[in-house]
Amino acid sequence: MTVSDTRYTDSVVAAFGNSCLYCGKELNSSVSPVVEHLNGMNRASVGLHVPGNVAMACKVCNNQKRNDDQKLLLAENGWESFLSHDGSRCGPGCKTCAYWRGIWPEDSQRLQVLTETRQRVQAFQAPYGQFIQWSAGARDTLRVKIEILYRDCQQFATDEIAKLVADVNLNFTDSRTLKSRD
Repeated sequence: MTVSDTRYTDSVVAAFGNSCLYCGKELNSSVSPVVEHLNGMNRASVGLHVPGNVAMACKVCNNQKRNDDQKLLLAENGWESFLSHDGSRCGPGCKTCAYWRGIWPEDSQRLQVLTETRQRVQAFQAPYGQFIQWSAGARDTLRVKIEILYRDCQQFATDEIAKLVADVNLNFTDSRTLKSRD
């Protein structure tokens, strides 16, 4: 099975409806829907595009979770850390806690909704345990390889920028500050 398999997309809709899996807002043209990787596809989380890790969220929640994904402050995985910011374990300056307070200002309601949402995600992921386990097992190996890839890409970009700069004569005394060496 792949994430593009209709059985998988049907399971996403069955679990979360046509709503953001995090905040519950209906996904439509005014609430921009995005593909959400529960464990982010980044160097910290090393989430993969596999069944059980892909669902739909609103763009705002996706962006908020991306900030938390880099830190994984409250859990081992991105979605669970994001949904654990109920205001009880972080300092007063926590931006993720503030985000959830903006959606559910009342403490008990926020705690209840975030707990229920974590349970709903766990139930959604249960049938895809083999993919989740494989992804978790591959995480350490992939993390090393991804770090190497990021460094190589960064070095490539640095080298290419240096070539471009070397190809341009920067004469700050001339009103035409950029002259290409042709």
